[in-house]
Amino acid sequence: MIKPLSFITYNMISLKNIRENKDTISEKLKSKNFDITKIDKVLKLDSNWREGVVQVEKLKGKRNSASKQISINKKENKPTDDIIEEMQNVSSEIKQIDVKNIEIKADIDSLLLDFPNIPNESVPIGVDESSNKVIRSWGEKPSFDFEIQSHIDIAESLDLLNFKAGSKISGSGFPVYIDRGAKLERSLINFMLDMHTSNGYREMFPPFLVSGESMQTTGQLPKFIDDMYDIPKDELFCIPTAEVPVTNYYRSDEIDESKLPIKFAAYSACFRREAGSYGKDTRGLLRLHQFNKVELVKFVHPDTSYDELESLVEDAEKVLQTLGLHYRVIELCTGDLSFSAAKCYDIEVWSPYENKYLEVSSCSNFEAFQSHRGSMRFRSSDTGKMEYIHTLNGSGVATPRLMVALIENYQQKDGTISIPSALHDYMNIPSISK
Repeated sequence: MIKPLSFITYNMISLKNIRENKDTISEKLKSKNFDITKIDKVLKLDSNWREGVVQVEKLKGKRNSASKQISINKKENKPTDDIIEEMQNVSSEIKQIDVKNIEIKADIDSLLLDFPNIPNESVPIGVDESSNKVIRSWGEKPSFDFEIQSHIDIAESLDLLNFKAGSKISGSGFPVYIDRGAKLERSLINFMLDMHTSNGYREMFPPFLVSGESMQTTGQLPKFIDDMYDIPKDELFCIPTAEVPVTNYYRSDEIDESKLPIKFAAYSACFRREAGSYGKDTRGLLRLHQFNKVELVKFVHPDTSYDELESLVEDAEKVLQTLGLHYRVIELCTGDLSFSAAKCYDIEVWSPYENKYLEVSSCSNFEAFQSHRGSMRFRSSDTGKMEYIHTLNGSGVATPRLMVALIENYQQKDGTISIPSALHDYMNIPSISK
């Protein structure tokens, strides 16, 4: 495990806000299944810290008075030893309180890093996914006049994927894409990048290894450290999504307001240990430790961030619409929101063989949560003051389950796979056969 980081806290939920709005914040974070006893713990530490600050100020005043008295006594040839000793004791006490306050502040900072983002007012209240809402759907579930096969059986029969070789090379959750399977994966990535860049997104090809500070900015650390692949020797992490390096592109920067919104589309491999998910949907391409994804990231003005969220979802939907795949859009309730999200929509594509919907994209508005942690600001033309930008991201989209949907929805009676017309120019073939 990588050694603990020296976290620099950019207060996501300020202590002032917690003090003044404790009940409201407690209610909102409780709806996100957060342990709200941590709020009282933070406030207690904060009270102790502020008491220490007051004590130090009083002692400094006492020390200043003593210093003046020493000067007076020297001029009047009066003794100063007692006063000097007292001043030394006061200085020692100040030092002790300062050391204690530094420790208290570090504890506060550590606790605040574990506070999730506050859900937006529009998010439905609920404990778990059972309270999520279906917003809309597109297309129809396909019907077949033959017994359908799984994506695993089809892919192996057509020599598109080799799960055994991947397991031999790396372990479970690392399939090998081969020949036309590799070309189909590459075609999907290029198709999505071309689509999004034609829609105003700037393409970025980011590093796949990032620092702990980058992970902290986007909210993966410290909470999800056990789900990450890390390289302890170099204090680096394999990215779980391109969201991390792309969002950190502007970390500690002042962004020109006139350039907002800024939109990026980025391909990356993604790496997830997912320590708590073994045994869940592990068949075939349903859950992998390494997979590919095209990520969409937006840096936007706070006044327009929720309009930008809706357009972000539409941009991700366009991928599935163009490929002719039935899907639905889900609005997540508070209890199913991610740690960093203030509001989130999931896009789920239909899998005929699994007979269920599979998540292929999550589109989130983080509001100022990430920009606080990463100090990303702009100077408002209205107020002249520095303000935190809002960040958004969404998968546009992840390829494994998209591949599942393509293989299963476009399977033919003779065992072949029809290629959607949108991919013909990338694949140069209308179908995949033995």
